[in-house]
Amino acid sequence: MNLPFNIARRYLFAKKSTNAINIISLISAIGMCFGTLALILVLSVFNGFEGLVTSLYNTFNPDLKVVPAEGKVFVPTEAQLAEITSLEGVTGVSKVLEDFALLQYDEKYHQCRVKAIDENFIKINTISDTAMIRGDFDVVKSNAVLGYGVERALRVDLYDSFEKLKIYLPKRKSKFTINPENAFNTELVNPVGTFSIQEEFDREYIFVTLELFQEMFQYSDGEVSQLEIGFTPDADHSAVQSKIEKILGAGFSVKNRFQQDANLYKVMKTEKLVVFLILTLILIVASFNIVGSLSMLVIEKTKDISILKSMGADKSLIRNIFLYEGFLLSFLGGLIGLILAFIFCFIQQKFKVIPLYGNSLLIDAYPVKMQAMDFVATLIVIILITVAASYIPAQKAANQTEIL
Repeated sequence: MNLPFNIARRYLFAKKSTNAINIISLISAIGMCFGTLALILVLSVFNGFEGLVTSLYNTFNPDLKVVPAEGKVFVPTEAQLAEITSLEGVTGVSKVLEDFALLQYDEKYHQCRVKAIDENFIKINTISDTAMIRGDFDVVKSNAVLGYGVERALRVDLYDSFEKLKIYLPKRKSKFTINPENAFNTELVNPVGTFSIQEEFDREYIFVTLELFQEMFQYSDGEVSQLEIGFTPDADHSAVQSKIEKILGAGFSVKNRFQQDANLYKVMKTEKLVVFLILTLILIVASFNIVGSLSMLVIEKTKDISILKSMGADKSLIRNIFLYEGFLLSFLGGLIGLILAFIFCFIQQKFKVIPLYGNSLLIDAYPVKMQAMDFVATLIVIILITVAASYIPAQKAANQTEIL
């Protein structure tokens, strides 16, 4: 039998002689409850947005990207491409050329990045399946697929078969000329589809075929600016990445999805940590009520403490009684907060009761994702705060002299 715990439990639920102690104890529990609730809710919303942003970037970015360590283009050999394609876990390899260009449509201009892709691109990327909002991802030699931001900037009408989209690309080996137009290659293409992933991609990118880009920009057939590689769902990403690095040798940078946007992921993790620390500070402030409640309880139970000491109770037993008292007070509030947070998050996930106002094409409610580690970390924080807040009153009770 745990005597200190049983005594603490009786103290917690027993009627006090001073009503103020009950009120302060209730405020302490409520403060820990709402502090815990807020912490879990905010972290879950952060997880939801992080998952959303990650999924959007993963829609555009390949599982693995190969770029030259120096320069803009390189020429992969057919043997290298065949060896990479034959690796277990690889679904395909796409050749990509990418560079800046100027677009013109009905006297309107917009600067963007042209991403020229080959026929293997749809094997390793889900844009054609998940991100198209108008038209089709029909990238043949005379067609182009636009980002939603590009379409809006130029006010492109996909269904106007007479108006063409004009692409200006600087000539790679152009000489000085008085007429600036002579420094550019131009091509007319049909806008046939619009994709929407994320604003950064929507306003910057259009897709054309690799063949068209090579002709306009005077690239040879083998030159590419990057290789994009897709994996099967059960692939060992790190192992495949290491094998590809060995196949290509030095002079290449092979990046997984995290490495392609390392700064973005670091910022998201840092933001979540900062929010966690700020809300933990709120829990610490709420724990001050525990100090007041226990201090008043120690004063009220002075006679009980003296009786226990006269019966042979040592300082550690007295200290443990009030440590357990503070723990029960805080833990009950925190546990109720955790349960309420789980219920609220579950309801938001299933029924989307809190809408996300704005003109988002992607979501209509706040995204929420619960992670077990958040609940565990919050519980650990509650325990540490409780021990720290309860120690001073408990030590004061243990050092109290006997009064009979």
